[in-house]
Amino acid sequence: MSSRPSPTTTLNEALRAAPSITVTATDARIPLRGHLRHTGALIRRNLLWIRQDPESMFDALLMPVVFTLLFVYVFGGSIGQALGGGQDGYVQYVIPGMIAMMSMTLSQGVGTGFSQDFNSGVMDRFRSLPIGRGSVLFAKITVELLRMLFATTVLMVVAVLVGFHIHHWGGLLAAVGLSAVFATSIMWVFLTLGVILKNAQSVQAMGFLVLFPLQFGSSIFAPTKSMPGWLQAFTDYNPLSTLADAARGLMVGGPVAHDLWVTLGWSVAITAVAAPYAIHKFRTKS
Repeated sequence: MSSRPSPTTTLNEALRAAPSITVTATDARIPLRGHLRHTGALIRRNLLWIRQDPESMFDALLMPVVFTLLFVYVFGGSIGQALGGGQDGYVQYVIPGMIAMMSMTLSQGVGTGFSQDFNSGVMDRFRSLPIGRGSVLFAKITVELLRMLFATTVLMVVAVLVGFHIHHWGGLLAAVGLSAVFATSIMWVFLTLGVILKNAQSVQAMGFLVLFPLQFGSSIFAPTKSMPGWLQAFTDYNPLSTLADAARGLMVGGPVAHDLWVTLGWSVAITAVAAPYAIHKFRTKS
Protein backbone atom coordinates (compact mmCIF):
# COMPACT_ATOMS: atom_id res chain seq x y z
CA MET A 1 0.00 0.00 0.00
CA SER A 2 1.46 3.37 -0.98
CA SER A 3 1.59 6.03 1.69
CA ARG A 4 0.65 9.68 1.15
CA PRO A 5 3.76 11.77 0.39
CA SER A 6 4.78 14.46 2.84
CA PRO A 7 4.74 18.14 1.84
CA THR A 8 8.52 18.17 2.20
CA THR A 9 8.77 15.37 -0.37
CA THR A 10 6.91 17.40 -2.98
CA LEU A 11 9.04 20.42 -2.11
CA ASN A 12 12.24 18.45 -2.71
CA GLU A 13 10.87 17.16 -6.02
CA ALA A 14 10.01 20.68 -7.16
CA LEU A 15 13.40 22.04 -6.17
CA ARG A 16 15.21 19.25 -8.00
CA ALA A 17 13.20 20.08 -11.11
CA ALA A 18 14.26 23.72 -10.89
CA PRO A 19 17.93 23.77 -9.85
CA SER A 20 18.40 27.28 -11.26
CA ILE A 21 16.67 28.83 -8.24
CA THR A 22 19.73 28.32 -6.05
CA VAL A 23 21.43 31.52 -4.95
CA THR A 24 24.14 32.16 -2.41
CA ALA A 25 23.15 32.69 1.19
CA THR A 26 25.12 35.96 1.21
CA ASP A 27 22.86 37.57 -1.36
CA ALA A 28 21.46 40.62 0.36
CA ARG A 29 18.89 41.23 -2.34
CA ILE A 30 17.24 38.73 -4.67
CA PRO A 31 16.53 40.18 -8.12
CA LEU A 32 13.08 40.08 -9.69
CA ARG A 33 14.13 37.28 -12.01
CA GLY A 34 15.17 35.22 -9.00
CA HIS A 35 11.83 35.85 -7.28
CA LEU A 36 10.02 34.68 -10.40
CA ARG A 37 12.08 31.49 -10.56
CA HIS A 38 11.45 30.83 -6.88
CA THR A 39 7.73 31.43 -7.29
CA GLY A 40 7.61 29.10 -10.29
CA ALA A 41 9.33 26.31 -8.36
CA LEU A 42 6.98 26.74 -5.40
CA ILE A 43 3.95 26.73 -7.69
CA ARG A 44 5.21 23.46 -9.07
CA ARG A 45 5.60 22.15 -5.52
CA ASN A 46 1.99 23.05 -4.67
CA LEU A 47 0.68 21.51 -7.90
CA LEU A 48 2.64 18.32 -7.21
CA TRP A 49 1.03 18.16 -3.78
CA ILE A 50 -2.43 18.46 -5.36
CA ARG A 51 -1.57 15.75 -7.90
CA GLN A 52 -0.45 13.39 -5.15
CA ASP A 53 -3.35 14.34 -2.87
CA PRO A 54 -6.33 14.68 -5.28
CA GLU A 55 -8.80 14.74 -2.37
CA SER A 56 -7.74 18.36 -1.83
CA MET A 57 -9.64 19.22 -5.03
CA PHE A 58 -12.94 17.75 -3.86
CA ASP A 59 -14.23 21.10 -2.58
CA ALA A 60 -13.47 22.81 -5.91
CA LEU A 61 -15.17 19.97 -7.78
CA LEU A 62 -18.22 19.27 -5.63
CA MET A 63 -19.08 22.66 -4.15
CA PRO A 64 -20.23 24.23 -7.45
CA VAL A 65 -22.35 21.16 -8.23
CA VAL A 66 -23.98 20.91 -4.79
CA PHE A 67 -24.71 24.62 -4.36
CA THR A 68 -26.05 25.06 -7.89
CA LEU A 69 -28.43 22.10 -7.66
CA LEU A 70 -29.47 23.04 -4.12
CA PHE A 71 -30.37 26.65 -4.82
CA VAL A 72 -31.86 26.09 -8.28
CA TYR A 73 -34.11 23.14 -7.41
CA VAL A 74 -34.89 23.89 -3.74
CA PHE A 75 -35.23 27.68 -3.77
CA GLY A 76 -35.45 28.43 -7.48
CA GLY A 77 -39.22 28.08 -7.76
CA SER A 78 -40.23 30.37 -4.89
CA ILE A 79 -37.53 33.02 -5.38
CA GLY A 80 -37.96 32.82 -9.15
CA GLN A 81 -41.66 33.62 -8.79
CA ALA A 82 -40.78 36.70 -6.73
CA LEU A 83 -38.43 37.74 -9.52
CA GLY A 84 -41.21 37.20 -12.07
CA GLY A 85 -39.37 34.62 -14.13
CA GLY A 86 -39.90 31.30 -12.34
CA GLN A 87 -37.10 28.79 -11.96
CA ASP A 88 -35.58 29.66 -15.33
CA GLY A 89 -35.40 33.30 -14.33
CA TYR A 90 -33.77 32.40 -11.04
CA VAL A 91 -31.06 30.42 -12.86
CA GLN A 92 -30.12 33.57 -14.77
CA TYR A 93 -30.06 35.50 -11.49
CA VAL A 94 -28.18 33.14 -9.20
CA ILE A 95 -25.36 31.80 -11.43
CA PRO A 96 -23.45 35.12 -11.63
CA GLY A 97 -23.85 35.36 -7.86
CA MET A 98 -22.43 31.86 -7.51
CA ILE A 99 -19.29 32.98 -9.34
CA ALA A 100 -18.91 35.68 -6.70
CA MET A 101 -19.48 33.12 -3.96
CA MET A 102 -16.78 30.81 -5.35
CA SER A 103 -14.24 33.63 -5.19
CA MET A 104 -14.91 34.07 -1.47
CA THR A 105 -15.46 30.48 -0.33
CA LEU A 106 -12.41 28.92 -1.98
CA SER A 107 -10.16 31.77 -0.86
CA GLN A 108 -10.01 30.38 2.65
CA GLY A 109 -8.17 27.33 1.30
CA VAL A 110 -5.01 29.43 1.03
CA GLY A 111 -5.14 30.09 4.78
CA THR A 112 -5.73 26.49 5.83
CA GLY A 113 -3.00 25.26 3.50
CA PHE A 114 -0.59 27.85 4.83
CA SER A 115 -1.33 26.85 8.41
CA GLN A 116 -0.79 23.17 7.58
CA ASP A 117 2.60 23.99 6.06
CA PHE A 118 3.62 25.76 9.25
CA ASN A 119 2.54 22.85 11.45
CA SER A 120 4.14 20.20 9.20
CA GLY A 121 7.55 21.88 9.27
CA VAL A 122 7.58 22.84 5.59
CA MET A 123 7.87 26.52 6.47
CA ASP A 124 11.00 25.77 8.51
CA ARG A 125 12.47 24.27 5.36
CA PHE A 126 11.52 27.37 3.38
CA ARG A 127 13.23 29.59 5.96
CA SER A 128 16.45 27.56 5.62
CA LEU A 129 16.55 28.13 1.85
CA PRO A 130 17.91 31.26 0.15
CA ILE A 131 14.59 32.06 -1.55
CA GLY A 132 12.46 35.17 -1.64
CA ARG A 133 10.02 35.12 1.26
CA GLY A 134 7.33 36.75 -0.85
CA SER A 135 7.62 33.89 -3.35
CA VAL A 136 6.06 31.52 -0.82
CA LEU A 137 2.98 33.73 -0.51
CA PHE A 138 2.59 34.50 -4.21
CA ALA A 139 2.89 30.81 -5.11
CA LYS A 140 0.11 29.94 -2.67
CA ILE A 141 -2.16 32.62 -4.10
CA THR A 142 -1.46 31.57 -7.70
CA VAL A 143 -2.36 27.93 -7.07
CA GLU A 144 -5.54 28.90 -5.19
CA LEU A 145 -6.53 31.10 -8.13
CA LEU A 146 -6.09 28.10 -10.42
CA ARG A 147 -8.34 26.09 -8.10
CA MET A 148 -10.91 28.86 -8.22
CA LEU A 149 -10.84 28.92 -12.02
CA PHE A 150 -11.30 25.16 -12.06
CA ALA A 151 -14.31 25.48 -9.73
CA THR A 152 -15.76 28.25 -11.90
CA THR A 153 -15.43 26.05 -14.98
CA VAL A 154 -17.30 23.25 -13.20
CA LEU A 155 -19.93 25.75 -12.10
CA MET A 156 -20.53 27.00 -15.64
CA VAL A 157 -20.83 23.46 -17.00
CA VAL A 158 -23.48 22.64 -14.38
CA ALA A 159 -25.15 26.03 -14.98
CA VAL A 160 -25.57 25.34 -18.69
CA LEU A 161 -27.01 21.91 -17.89
CA VAL A 162 -29.67 23.44 -15.61
CA GLY A 163 -30.64 26.06 -18.18
CA PHE A 164 -28.30 29.04 -17.88
CA HIS A 165 -27.87 30.98 -21.13
CA ILE A 166 -24.50 32.61 -21.80
CA HIS A 167 -25.48 35.88 -23.46
CA HIS A 168 -22.04 37.48 -23.59
CA TRP A 169 -18.86 35.40 -23.59
CA GLY A 170 -16.81 38.55 -23.14
CA GLY A 171 -18.96 39.48 -20.17
CA LEU A 172 -18.49 36.00 -18.68
CA LEU A 173 -14.70 36.29 -18.97
CA ALA A 174 -14.82 39.79 -17.48
CA ALA A 175 -16.94 38.55 -14.56
CA VAL A 176 -14.49 35.70 -13.88
CA GLY A 177 -11.58 38.13 -14.07
CA LEU A 178 -13.26 40.52 -11.64
CA SER A 179 -13.95 37.63 -9.26
CA ALA A 180 -10.28 36.59 -9.47
CA VAL A 181 -9.16 40.14 -8.59
CA PHE A 182 -11.45 40.22 -5.56
CA ALA A 183 -10.47 36.68 -4.56
CA THR A 184 -6.79 37.67 -4.59
CA SER A 185 -7.47 40.48 -2.12
CA ILE A 186 -9.41 38.16 0.20
CA MET A 187 -6.63 35.56 0.03
CA TRP A 188 -4.29 38.05 1.70
CA VAL A 189 -6.71 38.15 4.64
CA PHE A 190 -6.74 34.36 4.91
CA LEU A 191 -2.96 34.20 4.54
CA THR A 192 -2.76 36.47 7.57
CA LEU A 193 -5.08 34.16 9.48
CA GLY A 194 -2.97 31.19 8.41
CA VAL A 195 0.09 32.87 9.95
CA ILE A 196 -1.35 34.17 13.21
CA LEU A 197 -3.73 31.30 14.11
CA LYS A 198 -2.37 28.06 15.54
CA ASN A 199 -3.93 25.46 13.26
CA ALA A 200 -6.02 24.90 10.14
CA GLN A 201 -9.16 24.20 12.18
CA SER A 202 -8.96 27.68 13.71
CA VAL A 203 -8.55 29.21 10.25
CA GLN A 204 -11.62 27.33 9.02
CA ALA A 205 -13.68 28.41 12.04
CA MET A 206 -12.70 32.04 11.65
CA GLY A 207 -13.30 31.83 7.92
CA PHE A 208 -16.81 30.53 8.52
CA LEU A 209 -17.57 33.45 10.84
CA VAL A 210 -16.42 35.86 8.13
CA LEU A 211 -17.95 34.11 5.11
CA PHE A 212 -21.39 33.25 6.44
CA PRO A 213 -22.73 36.78 7.06
CA LEU A 214 -21.04 38.22 3.97
CA GLN A 215 -22.51 35.58 1.65
CA PHE A 216 -26.05 35.44 2.97
CA GLY A 217 -26.22 39.15 3.75
CA SER A 218 -25.74 39.96 0.09
CA SER A 219 -27.51 39.84 -3.27
CA ILE A 220 -25.86 36.56 -4.27
CA PHE A 221 -28.85 34.29 -3.72
CA ALA A 222 -31.82 36.68 -3.56
CA PRO A 223 -32.66 40.35 -4.19
CA THR A 224 -32.18 42.62 -1.20
CA LYS A 225 -35.35 44.70 -1.60
CA SER A 226 -37.37 42.52 0.79
CA MET A 227 -34.72 42.63 3.51
CA PRO A 228 -35.10 44.86 6.60
CA GLY A 229 -33.75 48.37 6.22
CA TRP A 230 -30.76 47.82 8.50
CA LEU A 231 -29.79 44.69 6.55
CA GLN A 232 -30.17 46.51 3.23
CA ALA A 233 -27.74 49.12 4.54
CA PHE A 234 -25.26 46.31 5.24
CA THR A 235 -25.72 44.75 1.79
CA ASP A 236 -25.13 48.13 0.13
CA TYR A 237 -21.59 48.13 1.56
CA ASN A 238 -21.01 44.39 1.24
CA PRO A 239 -18.39 43.82 -1.50
CA LEU A 240 -19.96 40.46 -2.35
CA SER A 241 -23.18 42.25 -3.32
CA THR A 242 -21.38 44.63 -5.66
CA LEU A 243 -19.33 41.75 -7.09
CA ALA A 244 -22.45 39.65 -7.69
CA ASP A 245 -24.34 42.58 -9.23
CA ALA A 246 -21.39 43.49 -11.45
CA ALA A 247 -21.07 39.86 -12.62
CA ARG A 248 -24.84 39.80 -13.25
CA GLY A 249 -24.66 42.93 -15.36
CA LEU A 250 -21.69 41.64 -17.34
CA MET A 251 -23.20 38.20 -17.99
CA VAL A 252 -26.92 38.80 -18.49
CA GLY A 253 -27.13 42.55 -18.98
CA GLY A 254 -27.83 45.52 -16.75
CA PRO A 255 -25.95 48.31 -14.96
CA VAL A 256 -22.28 47.53 -14.43
CA ALA A 257 -20.14 50.64 -13.94
CA HIS A 258 -20.99 51.52 -10.32
CA ASP A 259 -20.73 47.96 -8.97
CA LEU A 260 -17.58 47.34 -10.99
CA TRP A 261 -15.75 50.35 -9.58
CA VAL A 262 -16.93 49.69 -6.02
CA THR A 263 -15.70 46.08 -6.24
CA LEU A 264 -12.34 47.18 -7.61
CA GLY A 265 -12.12 49.78 -4.87
CA TRP A 266 -12.77 47.15 -2.20
CA SER A 267 -10.15 44.87 -3.79
CA VAL A 268 -7.49 47.57 -3.82
CA ALA A 269 -8.27 48.68 -0.25
CA ILE A 270 -8.23 45.14 1.17
CA THR A 271 -4.99 44.30 -0.64
CA ALA A 272 -3.32 47.54 0.46
CA VAL A 273 -4.05 46.74 4.10
CA ALA A 274 -3.83 42.94 4.23
CA ALA A 275 -0.90 42.19 1.90
CA PRO A 276 1.80 44.20 3.76
CA TYR A 277 0.53 42.89 7.09
CA ALA A 278 0.54 39.27 5.89
CA ILE A 279 4.09 39.61 4.54
CA HIS A 280 5.25 41.26 7.76
CA LYS A 281 3.71 38.58 9.98
CA PHE A 282 5.17 35.83 7.80
CA ARG A 283 8.67 37.29 7.98
CA THR A 284 8.55 37.84 11.75
CA LYS A 285 6.74 34.67 12.82
CA SER A 286 8.94 32.70 15.18
